[in-house]
Amino acid sequence: MPQMGESVMEGTVIEWVKSVGDTVEVDETLLEIATDKVDTEVPSPESGTLVEILVEADETVEVGQTIAIIDTEGGEPESSSEGDSGKETDTETETESSDDSDSEDAEASEEKTEKQTEESTEAPAATNGTSSSENGDTGEGEGEGEGEGEGEGEGEGEGEEKEGEGERIEVVMPQMGESVMEGEVIEWIKSVGDTVEVDEPLLEIATDKVDTEVPSPEAGTLTEILVEAGDTVEVGQPIAIISTGKPASGGGNGKDTSGSSSQKKETSSSSKESKEAEATETASAESTTSTADAEGNGSEPQRIGSDGRFFSPLVRSIAKEENISQEELESIEGSGKEGRVSKSDVMNYLEDRKEGKVQPKKSSAKSSGGLKKPTSQPKEKQSSDSSKISAGELNVSRPQENVERIKMDRMRKMIAEHMVRSKQTSAHVTTFSEVDVSNIVKWRNKNKAKFQEQTGIKLTFTPIFIEAFIKAIGEFPLINSSVDGDEIILKKDINFGLAVALGEGGQGGLIVPVIKQAQDKNLPGIAKAVNDLAYKARNKELSPDDLVGGTITLTNYGSVGNLMGTPIINQPQVAILGTGVIEKRPVVRETVDGDVIAIRHQMFLSMSYDHRIIDGAHGGAFTSRVKELLEDFDPDRAI
Repeated sequence: MPQMGESVMEGTVIEWVKSVGDTVEVDETLLEIATDKVDTEVPSPESGTLVEILVEADETVEVGQTIAIIDTEGGEPESSSEGDSGKETDTETETESSDDSDSEDAEASEEKTEKQTEESTEAPAATNGTSSSENGDTGEGEGEGEGEGEGEGEGEGEGEEKEGEGERIEVVMPQMGESVMEGEVIEWIKSVGDTVEVDEPLLEIATDKVDTEVPSPEAGTLTEILVEAGDTVEVGQPIAIISTGKPASGGGNGKDTSGSSSQKKETSSSSKESKEAEATETASAESTTSTADAEGNGSEPQRIGSDGRFFSPLVRSIAKEENISQEELESIEGSGKEGRVSKSDVMNYLEDRKEGKVQPKKSSAKSSGGLKKPTSQPKEKQSSDSSKISAGELNVSRPQENVERIKMDRMRKMIAEHMVRSKQTSAHVTTFSEVDVSNIVKWRNKNKAKFQEQTGIKLTFTPIFIEAFIKAIGEFPLINSSVDGDEIILKKDINFGLAVALGEGGQGGLIVPVIKQAQDKNLPGIAKAVNDLAYKARNKELSPDDLVGGTITLTNYGSVGNLMGTPIINQPQVAILGTGVIEKRPVVRETVDGDVIAIRHQMFLSMSYDHRIIDGAHGGAFTSRVKELLEDFDPDRAI
């Protein structure tokens, strides 16, 4: 049983992928193991035949405990029998080589192999204080036979480790934004021993801004995982090792399997005795489990639910342990991609069930007297039964009691911490301007159909506003900067962040993707970038690169009908712009014939800025310049 993290001392066998008698290759998956942090696969340390399974499914195994025996082809079986008679050696060789043409060829091959082995292990044997036998076919004593076996095993293990792994590449925690210094590992998509391609996702990472996948920097084999699910990782910290050569055997495991024959025989015999002693208990436990299910615990959790969602071995293991039926499991709202249920989702559900906020669903399996595939309930019923709140969810149902506590999910806690940290870092000041955007409204109404025909993109007001902001920033470069101690960092590129609310009414939280080098784009280019990022954000397809490097941010609270707001600065930036709803209002207009009252399209523009480096006059001058650019928009301009 391999070590899967400093705090992980044991794991539960979920299922064996291989059976006794199966041929396995190096790093091919043998079984699935579940720990309290992650589900993972255990790879084979050597090529050969799986001759014995020492622990069964659902058994708990301590780290370092022997779980299986692999018989390597033409390797240790011959070495371990060198202390026996020549007759026994010949018999074993004939048995193992029964698939070859005849026994004479097998014996000749064995003699050749043993002579090569004797020559290659002569030096290690001498070092260990054991002289090599001149009669290498049978050996002159048990001690010498064991000495040769150990030397041979170690030589092979070290050779495979050096030749098999190839170049070892360190995968480090990537930079996901200037203000992002760490992230939390949600889950590993790949397991040790898996083959990965360049840019294939390795794991999911959560930061205070986004949940995202970390891609593989190289093609090869994932040979080591250095951090476990739930661990917090700093930017630049190594998180995994990838070998670019052929699949690595792993030095430690190779040495473990190359021990002396006497140790293997003892392990084999003791495991057989323990398996026979536990046979009755296992049968009894299985009988009890099946009886409990039949008495009304519901359908046993399945790999694929009737609603098409995949349930991981860890989730199924927890569900089985906590008597959560398949029907209950499918009623849990998943926070993962495509509604996938995670460990945290199940634990939250168990807390709610314990507090009486949800009622366990009764299974139809009780009446039928056995397991049957559950049918999914209507979506309306699922949503009404769920009291779990998503990050930023607004439509919380009325509490049943006078006071009801709802635990924040991880994303909401991160957003909260980021907002408070920003207020503690920057001296916030907000300034407002009322802007007449009648010319922009008129131009958009006249050209939106033509714009979509030419570009394939719907024309919104946001790209037009961003175009004006970029022009103003060119005249006020301090707005596009950040603060580092007692230094101001001016930035040439204008990387425009867009605050995007996820889900209807912002149920899914808030995320800020970035338009890189926005100053180099024309209006159609900005419109395309805005459309692409908004689509990717709402469909959870953003990459880490989409979220880093922002220098200024725009938030549109007008999208939910608000007039104005005082947005919080997105650190480490020094300013954030906000646009309110566009409304028709009566305003006084100056004309050559005197003042008149006219109906105009009006909008409030706000900007929160960092008063540590931006004074009121400078911030006010910037918003006035933006107001001027928007009001002087040419209604006759070409697309």
